[in-house]
Amino acid sequence: MEIRPEFKEIKTFDEFIKYYWYKEELQKICKELGIDHSGSKGDLNHNIEAYFNGQIIKKVKRVSVKKKDVELTLDTKLLESGFAMRNEYREFFGKQVGVKNFKFTADMAAAIKKVRQEKNKDFTVRDLIDVYYGKSDYAKYDSSACQWNKFLKAFCQDERNNVYKDKLKAAAALWKQVRLSTLDKVYDYSMVDIYRDVLEEFRIME
Repeated sequence: MEIRPEFKEIKTFDEFIKYYWYKEELQKICKELGIDHSGSKGDLNHNIEAYFNGQIIKKVKRVSVKKKDVELTLDTKLLESGFAMRNEYREFFGKQVGVKNFKFTADMAAAIKKVRQEKNKDFTVRDLIDVYYGKSDYAKYDSSACQWNKFLKAFCQDERNNVYKDKLKAAAALWKQVRLSTLDKVYDYSMVDIYRDVLEEFRIME
């Protein structure tokens, strides 16, 4: 098991992704490299991967989206319509998919963001519905930001950890060790065994 090195010591992207990085850390790395430091964790990781491959991604001007009086149909171009996830659009999509209280999915939000970033003038409402049904992988929500939340939930649900008086602090202490290591960033009780000395201060005194 390796301890996470400084970024400047890392030579490949494969080595880089072995470790967990907070979004703020990724933004700082991108700034120092002189590459685009905006967007989600997925965007930042993509920019860093490109850097390791010899490609420099500079920040581009984002498309300004304004509401336009365009009638929505399945063939309406998303970018030209000034589309936004507002109530009138929820109602339209709800009628198209047969869902009364329609909510945009995380993948749909990722697709809309990608359309704007890439200025994709060909992407239509129909394409977005395909994303809703999972027929299109045009864009996927970056779930890596949820790793800590999932780790915490699993740690607290494990009854073997009832020996710790403050599970949140104990889980945070364990997570700090795990995220800086090459261990999978998914909770497993073996991690408690590995870092038992770190967790000792949180144990309930018998």
